[in-house]
Amino acid sequence: MAVGKEIRLKITSIKNTQKITRAMEMVAASKMRKTQERMQATRPYSRKIAQIIKHLATANPEYKHPFTLERPVNRVGVILISSDRGLCGGLNANLFRLALRRIRGWTEQNIGVRFGIIGQKGAGFFSSIGADISAQATKLGDRPHLENIIGVIKVLLDEYNEGTVDQVHLLYNEFVNTMTQRPRLVQLLPIHTEDIVADRQHQWDYIYEPDAKDVLDQLLVRYVESLVFQGLVENNACEQAARMVAMKSASDNAGKLIKEFQLIYNKARQAAITQEIAEIVGGAAAV
Repeated sequence: MAVGKEIRLKITSIKNTQKITRAMEMVAASKMRKTQERMQATRPYSRKIAQIIKHLATANPEYKHPFTLERPVNRVGVILISSDRGLCGGLNANLFRLALRRIRGWTEQNIGVRFGIIGQKGAGFFSSIGADISAQATKLGDRPHLENIIGVIKVLLDEYNEGTVDQVHLLYNEFVNTMTQRPRLVQLLPIHTEDIVADRQHQWDYIYEPDAKDVLDQLLVRYVESLVFQGLVENNACEQAARMVAMKSASDNAGKLIKEFQLIYNKARQAAITQEIAEIVGGAAAV
């Protein structure tokens, strides 16, 4: 029963793979809960600082920070956040697809694109297609900290201040729920204040200490850092959720394959037994 032996080896191999995918599913589920808690803890801060910054940017007409001034766009900078590891379904592929679509649109308008990459998968993909990468940060682990990505943020902010890029965008996966992760592109710089101006019914200003320039120079940088870090923790939650779903799907598919091969094995075994019985009966009749 050479065929039966081959099928048994396949079944054993698939069962071993299924054990690995189930273990990875449980690990991802455990990590997902932690990343979701971290994501929920950081969301209020990022939302509030965004609201405050937009009010501050429109409150003091005497000083206009460069981060609030529109200018002709010749080149854009994109901070792209991907995962360091794979086996998370189409999470990174969907993100890269959106990035390529936007690159195509900017290229058609004769606008150049520079990248600041966070995550091993993004760095590998965009390096392979020859993208212009200014900075990158990889191997951040499951609990990244702000200092791990400060370098990438600073490079893009310096390029914006120097006029090398005229807009800065953030591209990451937004966590909707366990089954849904959505790639999202957000413009960081220049800061859009039109919606705040349109919605405000009253005009007010603030008392600045020491002065408006020093306050805005510090706060606007913190604002960009907070949004990028929020994107990073959102992407981490998306990664673990996508990996858990992908590993569950892999485990279920392995179970289906095992059943199919088991059925094939049983049929082959039954056919071999039937043939042996027929040969014995034929031999006995010949005697």
